[in-house]
Amino acid sequence: MSEAWSGDVGKGVRAWTGEPPPDVEAEGPDADPESVARTILLDALTGQARSRKELRDKLAKRDVPDELAERLLDRFTEVGLVDDEAFARSWVESRQRSRGLARRALAQELRRKGVDDDTARTALDDLDPAQEEAAARDLVRKKLRSMRGVDNATATRRLAGLLARKGYPAGLAFAVVRDELGASEEDDPSDMMGP
Repeated sequence: MSEAWSGDVGKGVRAWTGEPPPDVEAEGPDADPESVARTILLDALTGQARSRKELRDKLAKRDVPDELAERLLDRFTEVGLVDDEAFARSWVESRQRSRGLARRALAQELRRKGVDDDTARTALDDLDPAQEEAAARDLVRKKLRSMRGVDNATATRRLAGLLARKGYPAGLAFAVVRDELGASEEDDPSDMMGP
């Protein structure tokens, strides 16, 4: 008897326990696929904006047919619930402020979120270079607090690496690091040891 059993498990359990079969009419018809897809989209948009690609991926993961997904996404875009431009601007502003990310890192994140390059470029153009430099300085100042007793060469390497991981160009990174290391030594010469 190596034959695999392929019956209805629920039916077998109900027969074993003496439970009556479910009343199919009382349970009602299956949910409308469009209504289910709409609910998925609304749930995904509750609390935070999402890119069109993120929403499309959520629908695909839940086996919503592509044609239905595109039709609903078009409708949500029409009424303003899905807006990649607004999403990109909001994402750039938020991530630059909270994480101190530079243009290059933000562009990579937007690309992963499925925002097209033109839309991302428009959102990134809103970044003020002075604001980006100020964010780099804040990152370096915070990191400097934990680097007491580290020589200048090591501090420079670590701080420039930190800024590089955040997407800052090398020229800006080294200029900011040099300025902040100099300011730190002027404030407290015992903080940093010479080379």
